[in-house]
Amino acid sequence: MIRTPCRFVAGLLAAIFLFVSLPVHTVRAELVSTGEVVAAESGLYAKSELSADRDRVRAYLSREDVRQELEALGIDPDEAAARVDALSDAEIQQIAERMDEMPAGQGGLGIIVGAALIVFIILLITDIACVTKVFPFTRCAQQ
Repeated sequence: MIRTPCRFVAGLLAAIFLFVSLPVHTVRAELVSTGEVVAAESGLYAKSELSADRDRVRAYLSREDVRQELEALGIDPDEAAARVDALSDAEIQQIAERMDEMPAGQGGLGIIVGAALIVFIILLITDIACVTKVFPFTRCAQQ
């Protein structure tokens, strides 16, 4: 009599854990000037924005952790900075846009695997405690 509600609750909790652990993408809403819209439509990019993007990429390459990672990969950080200076405006714009899109930290796969592991452990414990009977390879501890 208790097993059916417990299975329902366990399934519901598993679904909630999975839903909560999915990656969430945020969207920013900002006011856009007419000049920016016209420039985006015509493929033009303001010079101040280009220099800001180039400065952002340079600042990223000048960070100590990035420099260490470049050296670990066998890339000279000064040569990488020189290559950034040699990039075209379109390439700098593309890199700056991709920097905003790239996630910080781990990807969503690690979160999903972690949530699945937590759900598995919870269901395993409830099976051993005789609350549920989800896995056929477990034995009830009260037998």
